[in-house]
Amino acid sequence: MTYDTVIIGAGMSGLAAGIRLAYYEKSVCILERHTTIGGLNSFYRLRNRNYDVGLHAVTNYAAPGTRTGPLAKLLKQLRLRWDDFDLSPQNGSSVAFPGHTIRFANDYEEFLSNVCQEFPTQADAFRKLVAHIEAFDELNLQQQAVSARKVVGEFVSDPVLVDMLFCPLMFYGSALPHDMDFNQFVIMFKSIFKEGFGRPYSGVKQILKTLVRHFKSLGGELKLRHGVQEILIEDGRAVGVRLDDGSEIRAKNVLSSAGVVETERLCGLHAASPEPEPGAVSFNEAIFVLDCQPADLGHHETIVFYNEAPQFHYEPPREPIDLRSGIICSPNNFQYANGEKLEEGFVRITALANPAYWMNANPEEYAEAKQAWCDRMAEAAVRHIPDFRSHIIDTDVFTPKTIKRFTGHLNGAVYGAPVKVLDGSTQVRNLYLCGTDQGFLGIIGSMLSGITMANNHLLQ
Repeated sequence: MTYDTVIIGAGMSGLAAGIRLAYYEKSVCILERHTTIGGLNSFYRLRNRNYDVGLHAVTNYAAPGTRTGPLAKLLKQLRLRWDDFDLSPQNGSSVAFPGHTIRFANDYEEFLSNVCQEFPTQADAFRKLVAHIEAFDELNLQQQAVSARKVVGEFVSDPVLVDMLFCPLMFYGSALPHDMDFNQFVIMFKSIFKEGFGRPYSGVKQILKTLVRHFKSLGGELKLRHGVQEILIEDGRAVGVRLDDGSEIRAKNVLSSAGVVETERLCGLHAASPEPEPGAVSFNEAIFVLDCQPADLGHHETIVFYNEAPQFHYEPPREPIDLRSGIICSPNNFQYANGEKLEEGFVRITALANPAYWMNANPEEYAEAKQAWCDRMAEAAVRHIPDFRSHIIDTDVFTPKTIKRFTGHLNGAVYGAPVKVLDGSTQVRNLYLCGTDQGFLGIIGSMLSGITMANNHLLQ
């Protein structure tokens, strides 16, 4: 059998593309090397507990019934209902720097007002920047990359405010150290500050199981433990894939969510020269299970983005982990329906990591370092939230090495390559990219990436 499209990777973008194609009666097969779906945003069970990996919150939140915006567009394109994702809004989050705090929830005007109150001398300039962001067309896939720091600096002169705007946007979507493409900045600004955060009560599992169930109901095929070793190319055109076991699957089109560098390597002798630059931005994350709700300790915020240095540094650190900044997330602190509460308390702490250190540490050093740096991450976090450490009953930690193992991303680069391929095209005919390296960010953005690539290239 020759499929209309073979999709590499059962992450959010691959599953969404598969649903879109299958809805139009295209024969689609999604191939996933691992036993679990989700890629960067997945779930696992450890010591009789469910853990999310990747998902802190779903950005681009919108209330049920909203007719505009990315989430409404996504549900319409996939023919899903609002209840299928069952998103509950955040309590409220903050960006905390020395001497300044900007609070935000899912209320755009309140966020804009809070920024102006915290930085009154920058209020007019900030409003002009917001107007420029609103007028910018981030969906134009033909635009050239422009430094976001350069553009923002043309409006805002206070370096602290600039860093505070960049901090959450970079932590949640930048593959580029120090800076972002302005297109990526606009996407993240709107998804975090304008639309905001939500979460299903049961976590990312809710979204993934909905996508898989819908995909299969439309006749799509999902093959786990089917890793792709090579993309088959004949006369400059992708014609299928060769799997790790040597077998071949033929297709008229191949859609890869593996990443631009990783996809090039799958092309073997047909890969571009020089090879695109791989990403280097990665993270360590510690997940703490508590014997109480974080709110019982006085912590009610959903996410805290903090920075303790005079300037915000976003780059692979020299140390194993950069403790100067990080993210503190509590999945408990969302407004779940009917006042429901998660059965146990959770605190997740994320910090920039040095990929080379974690990739090359020997097994004994690796295990000891994970625990030692986990403790130091918690110590840094409790300078910003109530001390939860005496309530910890279980902990798990992942590193860039873990990320590379389960996603295939070189260097454990969470957000992929620094240069994005916005239109998803490659030098090989009928081979296209979707997901992180196509340039749409976040969970909703990732799914919209798969849909957009299906619409633009595979349903024509």
